[in-house]
Amino acid sequence: MECLGCRIANNIEPNLNIIYENEWITCVLDIAPFNEGHTLILPKRHYLDVDEIDPQTSYAIMDASQMLSIVLKKVFKPDGIRICQDGGVFNDLTHYHMHLIPRYQGDGFTWGEPLHPDGAENRLSQTRERILRALIE
Repeated sequence: MECLGCRIANNIEPNLNIIYENEWITCVLDIAPFNEGHTLILPKRHYLDVDEIDPQTSYAIMDASQMLSIVLKKVFKPDGIRICQDGGVFNDLTHYHMHLIPRYQGDGFTWGEPLHPDGAENRLSQTRERILRALIE
């Protein structure tokens, strides 16, 4: 397997810190965590983006995110949990993965604002209409 994400998800990479797995997904501690408990959820089959994932795997990802969020809150007592994933060219692993990151007030981990705002907040009704049209096409 050439894909690092596939090798992680299928327990081929050495020294993984797997905290949960089932037949569809593997959950591992991130090797460069933002905070203690930072977890990645990876499907065992190769997918790049969320829109490619089959329903059973999607459900497994969401079920694991709920279960592990409860555990992370119990163990680390964070002020919140960030759940996120990046797709397309922003997917640095080139394999779908969801992050679960315990967050604390003052931890310095911010949302981040765009470098070049384009005024999207001024076009919300037009944006809504474009999306609604696309949903019925």
